[in-house]
Amino acid sequence: MTTPLTSTASGSGTPTAPRTPGATPEARPRTDAGTRTDAGTRTDAGARTGAGTARRRKRTPHTPLNPRPSVPLTLVTGLVLVYTLLPLAWLVVNATKDQNGLLDSFGLWFADDSHFWDNIGRTLAYDDGVFVRWLLNTLLYVVAGAGGATILAVLGGYALATYDFPGRRAVFAVVLGAVAVPGTALAVPTFLMFSNMGLTNTPWAVIIPSLISPFGLYLMWVFAAESVPTELLEAARIDGSGELRTFFTIALPLLMPGTVTVLLFSMVATWNNYFLPLIMIKDPDWYPLTLGLNAWNAQAQTAGGEAVFDLIITGSLLTIVPIVAVFLLLQRYWQSGLAAGSVKE
Repeated sequence: MTTPLTSTASGSGTPTAPRTPGATPEARPRTDAGTRTDAGTRTDAGARTGAGTARRRKRTPHTPLNPRPSVPLTLVTGLVLVYTLLPLAWLVVNATKDQNGLLDSFGLWFADDSHFWDNIGRTLAYDDGVFVRWLLNTLLYVVAGAGGATILAVLGGYALATYDFPGRRAVFAVVLGAVAVPGTALAVPTFLMFSNMGLTNTPWAVIIPSLISPFGLYLMWVFAAESVPTELLEAARIDGSGELRTFFTIALPLLMPGTVTVLLFSMVATWNNYFLPLIMIKDPDWYPLTLGLNAWNAQAQTAGGEAVFDLIITGSLLTIVPIVAVFLLLQRYWQSGLAAGSVKE
């Protein structure tokens, strides 16, 4: 015979249900905030508290590598971006207009009719296709001048950073002095020298001065000293590798980011070069694009000259397209840490 038992919860006065000997007490749900029920679920208050704690734990602290965003710096960067892209936007918009549309419409918005493809065709065909000739001249000056300047800068910078020879400090001083001298200060002496040699009004008058790049040489010197470990070169020499093989198989891949940087600087400088061709070249057949577009702009000011401002704007847009394409193609070579892990400290 079973006897019902009653008990009182301590301090509460609430009677409990009777139980028989050997019976398992009933599971009692817990409803306190932030606790679990017998089903294993949290109450709403506990879930909210736990989620907030998890969010606070996941928040990454601000460090020098993960700085706090700066609102003034963001605003300044935005203004610089607008200042940089506004001329390009103006050029693209006005390249779609004809001569009348340039004068009658707002400069930063499109006209009613688009003449973009018609302007490109007229630019390439105007004056028996002289624009194409100027484009080929510019490519010649860039390939021969900027390409040669990059090769000489890479070879010279690697040699100055790797080999120790008498007069190395003097060469360093000369290179720094050459970097500090502006190109315009050397224009007149260069013209007189090339005039005595009979090279003015020829492509060599533009190509040969473009081969000298003191800044490119200095940049490759510093980059080679930092990116090519001496231990790696010594290991290659111990393994029997010659100097040329060591340079082309080991040093040159490590120098690729600096090489691309010097190449782009040299290309932009040669592509936009105006003053040197202006004093060296008088034959329009050897004009680069900079002089050619300036000649089109000047013919509107001559008596009986035809104003072709729409062609000048379209030609200017076509002029910057190759440079943008080269930047996009070569940006993957701008990598750092290529020699990381090659030498064990």
